[in-house]
Amino acid sequence: MTYVVTAPCVADYSCVEVCPVDCIHPMPDESGFDNATQLYIDPATCTDCGACEDACPVSAIFAADKLPKHWAHYARINAEHYTRRDGEPAHA
Repeated sequence: MTYVVTAPCVADYSCVEVCPVDCIHPMPDESGFDNATQLYIDPATCTDCGACEDACPVSAIFAADKLPKHWAHYARINAEHYTRRDGEPAHA
């Protein structure tokens, strides 16, 4: 299981600061930052610790199996952020 960032994300980076495995992106110095509308959690790297969920000031992060139905599609949106068009990982 992984955690998922959803629509209310305000990208204040509270979640990034507490993530022990650096799985939340993009950061201001990364490519794609200018076009990002929110932060995203890499499902392949997330260790399911839950620290990000507790740190989020707007309750925009959920465990994948507890996503509200109207935000279920954000699991796909988060995962797709980490895959380039050629199928290779966007973040190493």
